[in-house]
Amino acid sequence: MDYTEVEKAKALIIVEIIEYVPNSVVIKTIINKTTGNITAVSCDTGEALTERVIPFDSFVQIIDGKAEIIIDGKSNLLNTGQSIIIPAHTSNSVKANKRFKMISTIIKSGYE
Repeated sequence: MDYTEVEKAKALIIVEIIEYVPNSVVIKTIINKTTGNITAVSCDTGEALTERVIPFDSFVQIIDGKAEIIIDGKSNLLNTGQSIIIPAHTSNSVKANKRFKMISTIIKSGYE
């Protein structure tokens, strides 16, 4: 994972800051702070992010393609422009039945 943040005070087209790589998942840090982070993710067809449980809510928005977001065993199919909140402390995974790009935002507060 690339932990260097995107350059500040410079306009960007979010869907263009991360590329598709064949047979890969690519993660690029946009902002990484102790209070939360924002990452851009590209996922090639057939790839997946491993199942995990995190102690914070996550906001996921699909910015290109289609993704399957599985939350506590329930499948959610999201297309470009759609988003979902993954509740804290729930099992979740992300699958690329077709390739996609997404933005993931995690706010690490409110759970002290």
